[in-house]
Amino acid sequence: MKYGETAFDILYLLTAAICGILMLARSKSGAGKKMGWATLILGAGDAFHLIPRVIRYFSDRDLTAALGIGKLITSLSMTVFYVLVFYIWIDLYHKKSIALTVSVWILFAARTVLCLFPQNGWTVNSSDMTWGVIRNIPFVILGVLIVVLFIRERNTLHRFRFIWLYVTLSFLFYIPVAVAAGILPILGMLMLPKTVCYVLIVLTFLQYVVKDEKRELS
Repeated sequence: MKYGETAFDILYLLTAAICGILMLARSKSGAGKKMGWATLILGAGDAFHLIPRVIRYFSDRDLTAALGIGKLITSLSMTVFYVLVFYIWIDLYHKKSIALTVSVWILFAARTVLCLFPQNGWTVNSSDMTWGVIRNIPFVILGVLIVVLFIRERNTLHRFRFIWLYVTLSFLFYIPVAVAAGILPILGMLMLPKTVCYVLIVLTFLQYVVKDEKRELS
């Protein structure tokens, strides 16, 4: 178990880092640059949680605080990731809406503030179900908004036709872990398919930058 999960986590973090750097290096468009930054932020945020998990498998050190704070950083970085995905949607489909933009930033602010409440118990790696639900309400609403936006445009750009599905599945795998993994630790296994969904999003971004962007700009 520990070797398989360790290999998976390291491969994921390397994939995010390499893909993010490649996108930033090759992209000439605002959308492509945002894809690169979104990927790097996602991977960097996850690293704060995954690296302590890997170390814990091979060490007797008390990493409770590191794991908890890593979960906080990951929670915030995922939120930033979806804000950037919203702006990627704007760039790709040339859609602008003040109401949508304000809604996204309100949800981002609410999620951030709720994550910073001391009741979350990050430093003790708390698994309190109540706060697991509370802090994820604006995050789930943000996810639903992203899903709806990409569903509406799924037939516009062929490359991004499945983004809504990847996002939907990532949330379906994530929510049980965020809410109830403290009660049923086995639910933590759902983070593996959730991560696969993120990798599929990242690979879609990379394919756009490598294969589609030049044609879109010409």
